[in-house]
Amino acid sequence: MARIAKKPIEIPQGVKIKTDGAKVMVEGPKGSLNHEIMPGLKLDIKEKALYVMPIENADVETKALNASHGLTHALIKNMLKGVSAGFEKKLEIQGVGYRAALDKGKLTMSLGFSHPVVMELPKGITVDIEKQTLLTIKGVDKYLVGEMAAKIRRVKPPEVYKGTGIRYSGEYVRKKVGKTGATGKTGAK
Repeated sequence: MARIAKKPIEIPQGVKIKTDGAKVMVEGPKGSLNHEIMPGLKLDIKEKALYVMPIENADVETKALNASHGLTHALIKNMLKGVSAGFEKKLEIQGVGYRAALDKGKLTMSLGFSHPVVMELPKGITVDIEKQTLLTIKGVDKYLVGEMAAKIRRVKPPEVYKGTGIRYSGEYVRKKVGKTGATGKTGAK
C-alpha cells in the first residue's frame, strides 16, 4: 500500500463531499468537481478528514490496487484544493511585437507568425492578461489548468538563440551562442 495514501486528507472549510458508490462529488466556493474511483477502493469520512481505504477482499489485483491507491489520494486532495482555493499557472510572452488579447472567450496571440493564433478556452478556465505579455491561467481543475498552459506554451516555445517565445513565469531558458561566421583569416601566407 502506498505510504502517502495512508495519511488523512484534511477537508477545507466550506467544502462538501458526496459519495455515490464509486463516484465522488466535491463542491466548494470556487466550483464543483467529480471523479470516479477505481473498484477496490472506498472513501471514509471521519470528523474533518477523508481517508482513501482499500476494500477488504476486493476482486482487484493487488499490484493495480496499490498503484491506484496513492493516485486516487492525490487526485481527491487536488480536487479539494481546487474547489476551495483554485489553481493557477503564469506564462510570460517575450519578443518584440508579441502580445495576447482576450475577446469573447477566445485567446488571440500575435507571435511573429503571418497570422494571429486564436485559441478557444475550455469551460472552467479563465485567463487574465497583464500588460499584454503576462498571462495567468486559472481554474479549479489542476489537470485542465496545466494542460491549457502547456497548449499555449506549445504554440511558440522559448527559442534558444534569441530567447523569444512563451515560457512559464520564472522558467530559465539557457541561451546558445550563435554561429560566429567568417573570421577574415584565409590561412595562406
